[in-house]
Amino acid sequence: MFATHRHRSLLHLNALTFSQSLKPNPLFLPFSLHFSTNTSDSPSFAVSYLIHNFGFSPLLANKLCSTYRVKFKTAQNPDSVLTFFRNQGFSDSQLRDTIAKAPWLLSCNPLKRVLPKFQFFLSKGASNSDIVNLVSKNPLLLSSSLENQIVPAYEFVYRFLKSHKNTIACARGNPSFFGHIYMPRNIKLLIENGVTDSNIATLLQLWSRAFKLRTTDTLKVVEELKDMGFNPKQTIFAVAMAAKASLSKARWKEKVDAFKKWGWSDQDVMEAFRRQPHCMLTSIDKINLVMDFWVNELGWDALAIVKRPRVLGASLERRIKPRASVLQYLLNKDVAVSLTFC
Repeated sequence: MFATHRHRSLLHLNALTFSQSLKPNPLFLPFSLHFSTNTSDSPSFAVSYLIHNFGFSPLLANKLCSTYRVKFKTAQNPDSVLTFFRNQGFSDSQLRDTIAKAPWLLSCNPLKRVLPKFQFFLSKGASNSDIVNLVSKNPLLLSSSLENQIVPAYEFVYRFLKSHKNTIACARGNPSFFGHIYMPRNIKLLIENGVTDSNIATLLQLWSRAFKLRTTDTLKVVEELKDMGFNPKQTIFAVAMAAKASLSKARWKEKVDAFKKWGWSDQDVMEAFRRQPHCMLTSIDKINLVMDFWVNELGWDALAIVKRPRVLGASLERRIKPRASVLQYLLNKDVAVSLTFC
């Protein structure tokens, strides 16, 4: 148990005694720390605790305690908090990341503040590792109200994904959903604009960033896609929305320019996007690799891909090259063929 600074003339952190429930982790103790006997110059007990147990710099420890108003005078409660998290399966590095984002946890009662939330996710089929992953990615989740935020958000997503397994997977990949103000608003907006539940489910599972836009930006994307001829009731709409929502204007322009380098016009890019919007989710490196093989090795017209943009999503080594080899062989034999690459 730590003693307070008032009762010590010198604080030597390597000599401190801890409760039986927690021992200092040697991974976080690369050097000894000594503090002045002057009380006004000494860090608070909480600051010392963060430095000693997690290896935080004095500057970071002070900032965390000040920002989150972390105060405790003994190691009893923070020790019990760390023991609780370790018993749930948190590693030292995950604990360090969690406390760095939510140091206030060290002052809470974990049985009242944290355990009910863990029990909720366990009741839905989440594993301990799922919960550890969820919390370590976004420990601010633990500051959310179980009844007023977490449960309603979970049930809202479950409505579209229709299984606890899929909902837990969505939560694990998007822990910020449980406190994100735009997610429910954007889903409501999509419903009002005729987007089907299945398309919303696809976006939730594969392209959740679409729900993190400001509502005004989401509406703009939806209207733009409708103007381009996309039907909100068709599956392709979800892919198109994912592409538009995932790419910034600058990144979108970079991809358009990548296609233009191979002779496409703006109209060609838009035609390819309308046919297969996933082409704009293809990396620039992949675009150039496919185009280089298509044009420079096969000697084919780059504009042919405008009509068949799915080629860009196919594996170059496993699909495009083998099929191109077969096609060239048959063409050399003057055999009329129709061969697809996807």
